[in-house]
Amino acid sequence: MKGAMVRGAVVRGCIGVAILAMFVSSAEAQSGFMVRGFADVGAKTFTANESFDAVLGKSGGMVFGGGGEIVLPQRIFVGVRMSRFRETGERVFLFEDEVFRLGIPVTLTITPVELTGGYRFDFGQRLVPFAGGGVGWHRYQESSEFATDEENVDERHTGYHLLGGVELRVARWLGIGGEAQWTTVRDALGADPNGAAAHFGESDLGGTTFRVKIVLGR
Repeated sequence: MKGAMVRGAVVRGCIGVAILAMFVSSAEAQSGFMVRGFADVGAKTFTANESFDAVLGKSGGMVFGGGGEIVLPQRIFVGVRMSRFRETGERVFLFEDEVFRLGIPVTLTITPVELTGGYRFDFGQRLVPFAGGGVGWHRYQESSEFATDEENVDERHTGYHLLGGVELRVARWLGIGGEAQWTTVRDALGADPNGAAAHFGESDLGGTTFRVKIVLGR
């Protein structure tokens, strides 16, 4: 079931990128900038690694996303990305640094929408390094099948990020990129005094993400 959901998300992302790419050539013909779409997959390790490890049995997981960007003639780019992290673990009780699993499934879902500005170091080669930073709006959800609305969590927090990477141009309209991103989302965890984050003194929902992306557009 989980594999089917992942494949479905990837397929929907690729379809969205393909539709966006249909408008790339016409947009470039009418303006001096380039319009590009992309889909990506990555692995994220959370700053609050002890809290996530207690609930999920690991400190991170897979992240899927996609979006678009505009590249100006001065090599400055502005882009927007939407991504999703979703994993299921167990609710826990902590006592004297020992974790007791309660056997109650809980699903954690994090959905960031991030706005990034940066610069592409285009030296006329197939490899194009880039770097940037920006702001993001992160929706954090905890849900259990038999929990009440008061027990579930649905919050939104503002965060900031820095990223850098390199893109390989494999064809005129196709590129493959590798990217690393560091994100901080302060004071997003630990509100529940009985929760894992409060126990470990962790409040940052951010972390480090390494991703691979496919780019449609020059």
